[in-house]
Amino acid sequence: MAVVAGNWKMNHGPEAARAFFAELDLDDVSEEHEIVVFPTDLSLGTAVAAAPTRVSIGVQNVHPEDSGAFTGATSAALAAEAGARYALVGHSERRHLFGETDEETERKVAAALRHGLTPVLCVGETLDERRAGRVEDVVLRQLDAVLETLADGGARFLLAYEPVWAIGTGETATPADASAAHATLRGRLRTRLAGANDVPILYGGSVKPDNAAELLGADEVDGVLVGGASLDAASFAQIARAVDGGGV
Repeated sequence: MAVVAGNWKMNHGPEAARAFFAELDLDDVSEEHEIVVFPTDLSLGTAVAAAPTRVSIGVQNVHPEDSGAFTGATSAALAAEAGARYALVGHSERRHLFGETDEETERKVAAALRHGLTPVLCVGETLDERRAGRVEDVVLRQLDAVLETLADGGARFLLAYEPVWAIGTGETATPADASAAHATLRGRLRTRLAGANDVPILYGGSVKPDNAAELLGADEVDGVLVGGASLDAASFAQIARAVDGGGV
């Protein structure tokens, strides 16, 4: 089983979301694979209603609190009530554009778990951190900040390794790069979780139809988190079809 997830970021309003799912053809994608789409909050209800039953819908971010005077925020409770089943947490854009800390990320993971959402924890290094040889230090620090919460929760979660330097840049980590980072994360999970081998670890960073199969075939890569290429239904479906060809 592999996971193919699409993060629309700040794109696709309700009409575009409806059109996307009307065009999405997953008939030749094995039912054993999991398909997840993360629309904008404004398109969440439309996506839940319009998506095929085999496609799960998630939110791109949640607030740590369940309710309150937090204008513009979305709680995990509200997201779950609206039909979301997953929540992205700690995406690099949240960390680097919005200044989200490891501590805030941990609180958001806890909020997602409280309300039955499956967290997809994103970790990854910047180009400067990679050049400094700090890939392992960075991704393990980001994982360790929330691992106790994830372990204590006992619920399912996913990891997504997304090197910051490969997001929206056209640059992509090689399959060997992805495998090395994923092996580091898997190794840490094995020291802390009895079911460590069952945690899917996705690769995210300029995933496209022409590189998806190679990335999916890399050791320890259990799926992909797709950005820009997930905005087009045909492109996203082509990536999903690459799962079987990738040997996952």
